[in-house]
Amino acid sequence: MGHVEVSGVRYELPDGRVLLDEVSFRVGDGAKVALVGANGAGKTTLLRIVTGELTPHAGVVTRSGGLGVMRQQVGAEATTVGELLLSVAPERVRRAAAGVDAAELALMDEDSESVQMAYAVALAEYADAGGYDLEVAWDKCTTAGLGLPFERARYRALETLSGGEQKRLVLEYLLLGPEEVLLLDEPDNYLDVPGKVWLEQRIAASSKTILFVSHDRELLDNTATRIVTVELGSAGSQGRGNLVWTHPGGFASYHEARRDRFARFEEQRRRWDEEHAKLKALVLRLKIKSEYNDGMSSQYRAAQTRLRKFEEAGPPTEQPREQQVTMRLKGGRTGKRAVVCEQLELSTNGGTAGPSGAGALMRPFDLEAWFGERVAVLGSNGSGKSHFLRLLAAGGTRPDKEHEPVGELVIEPVRHRGVARLGARVRPGWFVQTHAHPELRGRTLLEILHRGDGRPDGTGRAGMGREQAARVLDRYELAASGEQTFESLSGGQQARFQILLLELSGATLLLLDEPTDNLDVQSAEALEAGLEAFEGTVLAVTHDRWFARGFDRFLVYGSDGSVYESTEPVWDEGRVERVR
Repeated sequence: MGHVEVSGVRYELPDGRVLLDEVSFRVGDGAKVALVGANGAGKTTLLRIVTGELTPHAGVVTRSGGLGVMRQQVGAEATTVGELLLSVAPERVRRAAAGVDAAELALMDEDSESVQMAYAVALAEYADAGGYDLEVAWDKCTTAGLGLPFERARYRALETLSGGEQKRLVLEYLLLGPEEVLLLDEPDNYLDVPGKVWLEQRIAASSKTILFVSHDRELLDNTATRIVTVELGSAGSQGRGNLVWTHPGGFASYHEARRDRFARFEEQRRRWDEEHAKLKALVLRLKIKSEYNDGMSSQYRAAQTRLRKFEEAGPPTEQPREQQVTMRLKGGRTGKRAVVCEQLELSTNGGTAGPSGAGALMRPFDLEAWFGERVAVLGSNGSGKSHFLRLLAAGGTRPDKEHEPVGELVIEPVRHRGVARLGARVRPGWFVQTHAHPELRGRTLLEILHRGDGRPDGTGRAGMGREQAARVLDRYELAASGEQTFESLSGGQQARFQILLLELSGATLLLLDEPTDNLDVQSAEALEAGLEAFEGTVLAVTHDRWFARGFDRFLVYGSDGSVYESTEPVWDEGRVERVR
């Protein structure tokens, strides 16, 4: 078994601002501890400190047992399923696998005895490191996650898997693997509801020590034995960073305990203010008396000393600041029929669409979405929901000029049969599930807003001055990150910035692919409020049971390959049955 203990950790950002201050908590043997807090509060940074990837400016981190880590964005450097699983393997196995690859390349160039011996040594090291034993575990993972043995799935391109399928593979391995301590950064992101239920059951049943970040309230309720909250530093705490508070119970009692704690903060501050006012009044009263009575001078000086010491000790800990996110999604009037699909059949980009085509994702379906409707797209991962949104984001089958997508993102075409058509004055705005925005990389948020993405015909997002951009960022709790590049933001901050760009773009059709996956609870509620006020049509792929309550209609991708409508959300559809 293993444990993690963080004691007095302080971490400063490159610009000198303090992000984390006096952070202390413990994750005991076999505990399941949730790390929660506002987007950008430092949860991912704290996990990177625990792994040793970042060095704190003060404090220490101690841990025991082997460490397994799942990043928020899995497979960032991997291109195949095999590389994805190798990326979360122990360091020695990764080094040994790299040695085998290098030896194989050398063998292709030269078939000498020395090169053959080097290849044999590399294979022996891979075996000693446990590589072949891990391949047995990987076979179980790919069979459970993809329905394929490892040898068939090994070289499958990672881009052909949905975000949820990639996460499921990594989780299958980590929960099965040898590491005693797991650090999971938003493991439920992109998982469909059956996948989330599976994850809840596996975490609860595991004997491993697990520290995980999540914003899914149901998962928190079903798994966390205690909750560590990264709290935003109060406005009056100059020079101090974010602190942590540990709730010793589960999520069911978390909100009540937090309300009680905030009430104690208010009561302590009220009492301090009352005592401060009494001491100041006493000093003033004794000052007046001492002016005409020398005998009161000693009491006056004693009162001054008492007030000075009281003020030097300072007020009690201030109540942490709660973030305030305000989204103003506007939209605009469009034709009555916003989206029309007729016998639409999607395929993977490498397959052939058609009733008997091996690349067909689902059977043909029809859909009409009317202006102002909120349509949730439900179903298992890998069924083609994201392909559907991407097709609409590109303007449909034969897009007109008015249907060009907002923003600068280049959208890859989607192979399909049938017709997908957008209505009059419908401008699609696409929220990308994986936050893949190469056009934003290397640019700060202020630069992106200042430049805009206007087109010669006058459409698109207009640029804005620095002061106006700062005000807009402040509404999204991103003002402090204005000089950061897009890729350096946390997943939740990137999600909020994507929504901000949609707000400024003039989109009248919002295509949202898992928009709440990286958002904290307050930001998700702000998005719900923004969508309620949005004048336009919304299609959203989601596995968020709470978020889906605000939708009118439900388009369900069934496990039998059919696509059908439902008046209520359907969460129990399994993996699509198709030849793989």
